[in-house]
Amino acid sequence: MKKILLYEYLSANGNTNEPACEDLRMQGRTMRDAVARDLARCADVALTCVAGHDEAHGTTDTTCTRDWCFAPFAIPPTRFLAAEARRHDAVWVIAPETQGVLGALCDAVDPARWIGCDAATLRIAGSKRATARHLALAGVATPRAWSADAPLDVARDASAWVVKPDDGAGCVDTCRFDDYRLAEYALRRRSAAQERVTLEEWIDGDALSLSLLCRHGDAQLLGINRQHIGIDDGQIRYEGLTANAIPLSDDRAATCRALAARVARALPGLAGFVGIDLVWHPRRGPVVIEVNPRVTCAYPALAGRVDVNMAACVVAEHFASCGEINGRRHAA
Repeated sequence: MKKILLYEYLSANGNTNEPACEDLRMQGRTMRDAVARDLARCADVALTCVAGHDEAHGTTDTTCTRDWCFAPFAIPPTRFLAAEARRHDAVWVIAPETQGVLGALCDAVDPARWIGCDAATLRIAGSKRATARHLALAGVATPRAWSADAPLDVARDASAWVVKPDDGAGCVDTCRFDDYRLAEYALRRRSAAQERVTLEEWIDGDALSLSLLCRHGDAQLLGINRQHIGIDDGQIRYEGLTANAIPLSDDRAATCRALAARVARALPGLAGFVGIDLVWHPRRGPVVIEVNPRVTCAYPALAGRVDVNMAACVVAEHFASCGEINGRRHAA
């Protein structure tokens, strides 16, 4: 029996210094509960789920897990996870990359117990600019981005421009500008306020996401989802997604599989459930916007639509990888 701790940062009140809005906390709770339901179906898993303080009075769904614990207010999430990890065989964390949260939680856990992408990959994926550079070197299409040492050549015009947090998750604080000069001004103003922001071209086309199971440079495509994006006075909003909007039998699926394989080879530390946000441009084809090295909002939507227990696959691959590493150590 494998003892696994499932921890979702927002629903567990991990950000007590800067509380998240209720919508984000509900998204986090929905992802946590979907993974928990899948893990609860595994006969060889003893699951402990971390709940938020507002769930302490009987609001938890006891049908999807065998045990609950509540993270204390007084202890930082990294210390809490470090202590709990020693009591479990593995730890599965769902958290945003913003301000290095996911990376810091990864560093707090013994790598052999950490389910998901490795620390080096989280550092790359935690920066949109670093991700774009890394993937571009591997031949993956990404948006053109501004930097101080290589300003964008606005003569190669785009339809619009985007300024967003370099380490952000979702569409938080993401703004679209039709005028490049206004976009560059917003970039410099937010940078002067000590924000880590990036400016990149707006990509016209269908906003999609790929849901993958990754392991050692390989990627299995689970679904091609349509993202619903709204724009209100320049502010970009995430309005949900439609899971499996493009069937895996569609002609575009072959291109998506090839793209997923290229991204996985470029970032071989990707592991477990991974999301790729992209825009399918009418001429350029799929352009990767970002890589999400964790469970995304697509997981709950896919959970009842795919033929495999995604969480069970992730856990099985994790322990298989640990066994391979230990075997090599003993052989050496």
